[in-house]
Amino acid sequence: MSTEAPVVIVGAGLAGLSVALTLAEHRPVVVLAKRPFEEAATAWAQGGIVGVLGADDSIDSHVHDTQDAGAGLVDERTARFIAERSARAVEWLVAQGVPFTADPEGPLGLHLTREGGHSVRRIAHAADATGRAIHETLLAQARRHPRITLRERWMALDLIAPPPAHSGEPRRCQGLYALDIDRQRVETLPAAAVVLATGGAGKVYRYTSNPETATGDGIAMAWRAGCRVANMEFVQFHPTCLYHPQERSFLITEALRGEGGHLKLPGVAGEGARFMAAHDVRLELAPRDIVARAIDFEMKKHGLDHVWLDATHLGEAFLREHFPTIHARCLALGIDIARQPIPVVPAAHYTCGGVVTDLAGRSDLPGLYAVGENACTGLHGANRLASNSLLECVVLGHACAAHIAAQPAAAPAGLPAWDESQVHDADEQVVIAHNWDELRGLMWNYVGIVRSTKRLERALRRIELLRGEVDDYYAHFRVSRDLLELRNLIDCASLIVRSALARHESRGLHYSRDHPHTQPASLPTVLVNDRGIRAR
Repeated sequence: MSTEAPVVIVGAGLAGLSVALTLAEHRPVVVLAKRPFEEAATAWAQGGIVGVLGADDSIDSHVHDTQDAGAGLVDERTARFIAERSARAVEWLVAQGVPFTADPEGPLGLHLTREGGHSVRRIAHAADATGRAIHETLLAQARRHPRITLRERWMALDLIAPPPAHSGEPRRCQGLYALDIDRQRVETLPAAAVVLATGGAGKVYRYTSNPETATGDGIAMAWRAGCRVANMEFVQFHPTCLYHPQERSFLITEALRGEGGHLKLPGVAGEGARFMAAHDVRLELAPRDIVARAIDFEMKKHGLDHVWLDATHLGEAFLREHFPTIHARCLALGIDIARQPIPVVPAAHYTCGGVVTDLAGRSDLPGLYAVGENACTGLHGANRLASNSLLECVVLGHACAAHIAAQPAAAPAGLPAWDESQVHDADEQVVIAHNWDELRGLMWNYVGIVRSTKRLERALRRIELLRGEVDDYYAHFRVSRDLLELRNLIDCASLIVRSALARHESRGLHYSRDHPHTQPASLPTVLVNDRGIRAR
């Protein structure tokens, strides 16, 4: 019987499953998901995945669009690396059985759509539920694979990187601590390598399009382990999240604007008037940061709770065929998008920064990798180009798997057990709930789409007070998922604010009233943590 230590992948979205399905041909793999597998952020993605496939497209064109959206901070080598592998990524997903929307006349027999910031149609999609189609297909494949073990309702706490046996050798990630949520027991999991694929940190904000899983776990764990984190000030606010009390996290895909939807002003003089012409010549197809700021500006100017996204002129047949999920969900809420506009607001959507990695997903800590939204490869720069995220998950997931497979199998031994000897069961949970609400409220009010130095400094002071309260709670009580998520969100909130304070300009997704101009040249914001492991 083999005693080979598995590779542990934290997260079961597209990034984690791309690594798992590729790597499992060479190594045993364990995939952890802190909630049901179906709740991964990938399943929420509506738009699609970039593929440089059409005769009217090119690698250079995709790289240019990525750089343009990224506002001068995109790493060209990374953008080209990923663009060159985009067609292969789409082909791999097709081979896995993903049911993309077909077009007999299209490349690979696929229908390609267009989204904001793209100069041509290059988005392969499965109607308006691409993420769900991809995730269901890959999850089914993983469940059938004999060398992949899926552990649902297991949450990673912290990485294990003991001091090296010999001086002069670097520390190495040899595993992690994980909470078995159902048994309420923390286990030590040795690993030949650990891959962080936990997604972003959208839940740090009060309003977000993200699922409950997006609490920045991978970013926070890597930071506590001493890894660099970059570009955390660049939080993408999706321009169009449904404004409805029953559906605060339902995203209205950018593809609806790509197909001709119009943004309009409701309830003011000139009701129904389009407004994007006053903000950008590309109108509704401008990059997301510009559209989100435009909506935020118009809402504040006119005292609005929302604006309208009007697609009624596209016709009911077209909307039912191309946007069946949005049509059905809105109809269930009493909004017939074929006959009335959709009320929308911006919401925190994508974390462009994260753990600094190379093009194989390697972090600063040997044995630790990061892929997907919790990583920062330089692809997104100051603003993510629509549908580049799913592409990055596949391309970097495959590159990460290839690198791990090429390394000698590590054999960690004698890892320290989790110590609960000095803690006891929590006597009340109100501290967690109260601090969670306060954190998300102050981040929304002080660190949102438009920022100021005073607001950021105020936010940072309060975040540090919350950190003290939560660290004290963490030190005295047994851990729970809610406590761990709050701890991680506080770390991510601090990283976002510190990064924002370090950038003395407005660029991409970061707009400061005190520094409204863009500098002629700029560099990524890289934060360094020399404190190392902060586990119990």
